[in-house]
Amino acid sequence: MAEVMAIMNSRPLVPVSSDVEAPFILSPQMLLTQKTQEVPTEFKDLDVKDMYRSQWKMVQVMANTFWKRWKSEFLSTLQPRQKWLVSTDNLKEGDVVLLHDKESARIDWPVGVVNRIFPSNSDGLVRKIEVRILKDGKPCLYIRPATEVISLLTV
Repeated sequence: MAEVMAIMNSRPLVPVSSDVEAPFILSPQMLLTQKTQEVPTEFKDLDVKDMYRSQWKMVQVMANTFWKRWKSEFLSTLQPRQKWLVSTDNLKEGDVVLLHDKESARIDWPVGVVNRIFPSNSDGLVRKIEVRILKDGKPCLYIRPATEVISLLTV
């Protein structure tokens, strides 16, 4: 359940900083803990000796069920795909996005701010973006296809 709580509380509310070099995004976790650092994400290394195996398995099933529903019911609503029938707004510089990463654990998907957009020459739609995230307290830039990010907040 700690993993579910960490996912829910790490959702960004509003970008606070206007500093392009070090974007700061306010989340419920920061309001609750008064800390800007991430919540420890190593839930697998809990002391299993103190837990009953059946309870541990039940908690893991509940966390996986939550994640599947969170991903399919909530995150999918943030990035609708209507196959060219309805035009949607392009991503803009300053938008807060969640970087979808198949290689990372579900709690480790980074949240960043769109630093630059790369519109297509043919139709002017944004196909690729540059995202600035904070990794270990240092700003990092990533270039990702627009289909691999989920818009959380627009400016």
